[in-house]
Parts: sequence; C-alpha cells; structure tokens
Amino acid sequence: MSEFTGLFNLPWWGLMLAALGLTHVTIAAVTIFLHRHQAHRALELHALPSHFFRFWLWLTTGMITREWAAVHRKHHARCETAADPHSPQIKGIARVLFNGAGLYRIACRQRQDIEKFGHGTPDDWLERHVYAAHNSWGLALMLLIDLLLFGLAGVAVWAVQMIWIPLFAAGVINGVGHYWGYRNFESQDASTNILPWGVLIGGEELHNNHHTFGASAKLSYRWFEFDIGWMYIRMLEMLGLARVRKVAPRLGRDSRHNQLDGERLQAIIANRYALAARFARELAAACQDELGRVRAAVPEYGARHLTAKMQRWLKQDADATPAAEREQLARVLDYSPTLKTVYTMRQELTRLWARSSLSSEQLLSELQNWCQRAEASGIAALERFARDLRQVALA
Repeated sequence: MSEFTGLFNLPWWGLMLAALGLTHVTIAAVTIFLHRHQAHRALELHALPSHFFRFWLWLTTGMITREWAAVHRKHHARCETAADPHSPQIKGIARVLFNGAGLYRIACRQRQDIEKFGHGTPDDWLERHVYAAHNSWGLALMLLIDLLLFGLAGVAVWAVQMIWIPLFAAGVINGVGHYWGYRNFESQDASTNILPWGVLIGGEELHNNHHTFGASAKLSYRWFEFDIGWMYIRMLEMLGLARVRKVAPRLGRDSRHNQLDGERLQAIIANRYALAARFARELAAACQDELGRVRAAVPEYGARHLTAKMQRWLKQDADATPAAEREQLARVLDYSPTLKTVYTMRQELTRLWARSSLSSEQLLSELQNWCQRAEASGIAALERFARDLRQVALA
C-alpha cells in the first residue's frame, strides 16, 4: 500500500515554499488585523478581510483577538518596566527570544489587564462561541487540512506554521526588536529596527519606527525601509476593503511663514523625535571642526567613534545616555564651548517638549525664546535649524 501524499504531491522544495506561503499569510494577518487594525486602530477593515483574518488566525495560532490586543497595548503603556509583558531589558533577551510564547500566556492570565486593555475588539457570536471558546479546535483543523493537502509531510508543514508566530512575533520582534538593531528615533524605550527580516515578519521589523509613531498604519519611515504589510494595506485600500486612518506625520516647510504659531507648535510636538534626529544629524555634521579639536586633545577617542557618539548624544535625552558614556560626554563638552552650547540647546528642547503642564500659549512663548537664543548663538548650523523650525509645517 503506497504512502498517502495528499492532494498535492510536492517535492521537498515545494513543501518548503508551501510552508513559507502559509506562514506569510499568518504574519500578514497578525500585522494587518491584530496589530495595526485591532490594537492601534490605525486602519479600518472591510468585513471580508476582517473575517478572513480572524478565521485564519484561529486556524494557525489559536490566539484570541481580545487577549492579543490587550497584551500589546499593555506593552506600549508599560514599555521597559517590570509590568511590560515581554521586555528583554527587564526579563533578559534569552527568555524573551526563546520563551516569548510562554510570556504571552502568562500575560493572558492577568484577566484584570485583559479587561482594562482589551476594549473595542470583536465580541460577536463567532468570537464568543467559536474563536475564543474553542481556540484550540482551529489548530487541530489546520493539522487535518495540511494532512489532506500534503499527506504525512503535512505534519512538518503544520509544525512550521505552529512555531512561526512564537518564534518570529513573540521572540524576534519582542526580543531582538528591543535589544539589537538601529534606531531612527530616540523614543523613550529600547525599541530598534531590524533588517532584513521584512518578508518574514511583515514590516514588524521596523519596531523603533512603530514605537515612535504607534498609531501609524505605515511602519517604514526612511527611503531604504520597506514595509510589506503597508503594501498589502494599500492594495486592500485600492480594492475598497480598507481605509487608512493615520500614518506618521511628515514635516514640511512653509517659507511663507516665518513666525511660530499654534499650528507650527503642534507640528513640532507631533514630530519631536524626527526633529531630534534631524538636529543630531545636522549639528553633528556641522561641528566636525570642533570634534576635530577634541580628537586632537584626546586622541584615544578616535575620529569615527567620536563622530558617531556625538550624533547619538545629540539625538538622545540626557537621561537616556548610558552611565558609562556620561563622563566621556562631559569631557568632550568641556573641551568645546561650541559643542556644549549645541548640546545644552538640544536638552532644552527636550525639557520644553516634556512640559505637558504648560498651556499652548506658554509652550509657544518658550519655543519662540529658544529660537531667538539659537539664532543669536553665533553657531551657523544652530541658527539655520532655528530658522527652519519657524517654518515647520505638516506635509
């Protein structure tokens, strides 16, 4: 009796492609439906893709929408604290990377948090009586489907499907995405962008961008970043099956205005992390001569390393600078009054942005004062940045 090979008698490479294709649908469902649609309300979905994603996630993950959204919202609300469900900064990278699914299950048992953070998720008959009540049934049904399609090899395909989200979403995104990688923005957490995993995790590798602009349906920001999840959302939008509610605000320039007002203040506050990154990039590049003086006085700092560090210090809030680097930063600023002025003005911007107790009129007055002092500093790059700040507009 010959071995049953399923409806599709595929070679080994065909089975690999099938497994990758099936898992890709799952990661698309997680990033589009669970993450951007349910947890952050960054887009609206038509009932057709919404029901398909819910059904597919029931088959391939057994995750309950309300629990997933609640755990993720709690992660943003309590990021990098002891209450964060899966911070590698608190729980250790090995634990999050290799036991992310276990941490997720622990978080789901905190029913008070699920009640607090799980609002607005589906609560229809299907959710109550099928998806949430019998979430393990979908996994068993997926195994039967894989056996029917691929024969005994379907067990291996099913195993890949079962490990995909625990490994890449719970492990790589939550673990590596807060531990290794590059940062476009010095957001108040340890989030990073990871490359080149975009095809495998649907754009979620751009994690620092996401933590900076949490309500944005688009996760890419710089020209070389590719968010495949955003590509799918745009395709759904063109078919009338989705509507984007919000993307990260982009700064433009309105040369007709040269005075700060309420509109420009809102644009500046909304883009404070992007402006901080721009400040660091422009001012560090313009201060190469000053950095050269410091390197001549302290050769062990090294040209390349000091330039990179200065740009990072200018991008960061002072309390985010590692303790091990603070003495070196202080020595650099002591050697150069120009760098000290640039760094001090940058930290003043941080304090201004953080003063939520002030009225809009008070914030506007302080920002106008900052621009006046920057323009009178005698530092050309700082003067130019202040002038540009007066003409900020949302693109």
